[in-house]
Amino acid sequence: MSFFIYCEDEEFAPENKAALEGALNGFVEADVDLSVELIFVDGEEIRRLNRETRNIDKVTDVLSYPTMDGIQGVALKGAEHPFEIDEEGRLLIGSIAICADRAREQAEEYGHSYERELHYLIVHGVMHCLGYDHIQDEDRAKMREKEEYVLGKLGIVR
Repeated sequence: MSFFIYCEDEEFAPENKAALEGALNGFVEADVDLSVELIFVDGEEIRRLNRETRNIDKVTDVLSYPTMDGIQGVALKGAEHPFEIDEEGRLLIGSIAICADRAREQAEEYGHSYERELHYLIVHGVMHCLGYDHIQDEDRAKMREKEEYVLGKLGIVR
């Protein structure tokens, strides 16, 4: 299984995109290649999205919109999800919106690079698209473990 990130924005450099795709390859058991859409938006747009889709009227860093439910830890079969197969024949697991301005603010606040923050937010969004969440402590620990595994493959550690 290969993983593809659809992103035409210059905010995410092609070499970073390729490295992250490589780190995600094989992460999920699947008989079809997987894809995710990644877009960058400004603070006003992410606030609008957050308000309209989550009823939270504030700027946030990342929003994820999974295309499927109940797929956490499940072997994915393309034939079981025919409506999520994109025009390239890949299984689209969802869309991720990132507020680059908020990511820059957080990178400064946390004392690390913008690239590190950006990679974390994208991986976080991918995990949501794969069915992981962080509402309960047990779920949060499982999600963080998966995030750290992928980031570790990129050499990004805390």
